[in-house]
Amino acid sequence: MENGNGPEQARELFRRYQGSRVLMHREGVLKQYGGFEISAEQETQWLQEIVAEGIAALSIRDWEAISLLEAVSKHYQDPVMVEKAASFASRNILSADSVVRMMYAESLVGILRSNKKVLTRELLFSACRIAVQILEHVIAQPLVIDPGHELGQLGLKDKRALNSRAKQSIEEIEKLLN
Repeated sequence: MENGNGPEQARELFRRYQGSRVLMHREGVLKQYGGFEISAEQETQWLQEIVAEGIAALSIRDWEAISLLEAVSKHYQDPVMVEKAASFASRNILSADSVVRMMYAESLVGILRSNKKVLTRELLFSACRIAVQILEHVIAQPLVIDPGHELGQLGLKDKRALNSRAKQSIEEIEKLLN
């Protein structure tokens, strides 16, 4: 270890880059992180903490927590992440505005894509059904945007573009199920 606070520095780096060695490499800190010689078991524990915090932070006001879970899912698969995110969505997300619903649904699809190999068919189908339900509501319901949210945050100009993007996500879900 480089010094007495090495494990804490390693933990901070790991969390900042959501456990992604690719991101650490891009930012030029992978060598520094590697010098701490953190065990795979410790990294798994840290990832589980990040996932638990992301699940606890899920909100209908924004998509930060679900985006974090999607980022982590690219290199750490956990059926609990899918189960909890889908469960939250089924209970809460339909009362969110159109932008949050869209971002949430897209992130859920990303999480499903990354976790597909570790999911039971039942959980995959259930979570896909929830994502499709959210996307169908985006398409069918009038455009509702809360203060601070804009279609521009999604790179979209109007309701038609939002609906088109929702349909693309539904098509992606169909591919996941085949």
